[in-house]
Amino acid sequence: MTKIIGLTGGIGSGKTTIAKYFAEKGIPVYIADDEARKITESPDILQSIRTVFGDEVFNNEKLDRVKVSQIVFNDTNKLKQLNEIIHPAVKKHFKNWVLHHSNFDFIVYETAILFESGSYKQCDAVISVIAPIETRINRVMIRDSVSREEVLNRIKNQLSDEDLIKKSDFIVENNTLEEAKRQVNKILKKITIQ
Repeated sequence: MTKIIGLTGGIGSGKTTIAKYFAEKGIPVYIADDEARKITESPDILQSIRTVFGDEVFNNEKLDRVKVSQIVFNDTNKLKQLNEIIHPAVKKHFKNWVLHHSNFDFIVYETAILFESGSYKQCDAVISVIAPIETRINRVMIRDSVSREEVLNRIKNQLSDEDLIKKSDFIVENNTLEEAKRQVNKILKKITIQ
């Protein structure tokens, strides 16, 4: 039976970089954010978003993701509503994806909100990627061209590294990529043995 390895971490922790490393090693990786983005384009989902957020989050009938992000990262109730629209669809899509990869010993499910969404319950093990707060802030400011304040707003809506450490089976401290890769290789040996 295919094991599901959950991979999570706060914004700017480098979890997507670690997910890519798993993929380089031939392990199938499901990037929930990427799939959610595709799923969000479906007419049913767009209509649900319009119902909750109104027409102001659309430009020429296209969803303005920046506007939606600004709203949800400043309003936890709106974030919850958005998650209630998207997560059931992603969950269903992931279930089908796992079936298509059932010939692998294990697969990786990467998502920023593994614990918040309850998705950790379907995982056989959870790996959290953590990094120093200043490193995370700088990575996101450069990557997304956003202010320090915007990054801090996003971070405060996520679990702290301390919470992630308590809830996870394995931790990757992503200070440098080479060190993080070494930690991943050790974890892979342990997972393979189990």
